[in-house]
Amino acid sequence: MAEQVMEQTGEAVATEERPATAPATFPTAAPSTEKDLKMELLMDLHLPVSIELGRTNLPLRDILNLQRGSIVEFEKLASEPVDILINGKKMAEGEVVVIEKHFGIRITNLVDASERMKGIGK
Repeated sequence: MAEQVMEQTGEAVATEERPATAPATFPTAAPSTEKDLKMELLMDLHLPVSIELGRTNLPLRDILNLQRGSIVEFEKLASEPVDILINGKKMAEGEVVVIEKHFGIRITNLVDASERMKGIGK
């Protein structure tokens, strides 16, 4: 089927038929070493991810008085990055974004790789 393209003059010009194309596919490389195989086994592991907006300490009296509409003030400023915790360990920092009607986090800084690996087995 010939397509029509609008030129800058606004006139429709017929172009030659284009063959149907498919996206390129590449074979997945099989793990080549024992280390690669071990890492491959871990890739389907699910870990809890949480975002920490801030922390504070409150006396028990204030905690017991919390009710709907109460405000708890954090030690962090609104402009500071939030902490991204994976399995309870800080792995990155980010900023809060809104995507349609949902909150999200844009990662702005990763914790150093050597720090991320510390305590991973704990």
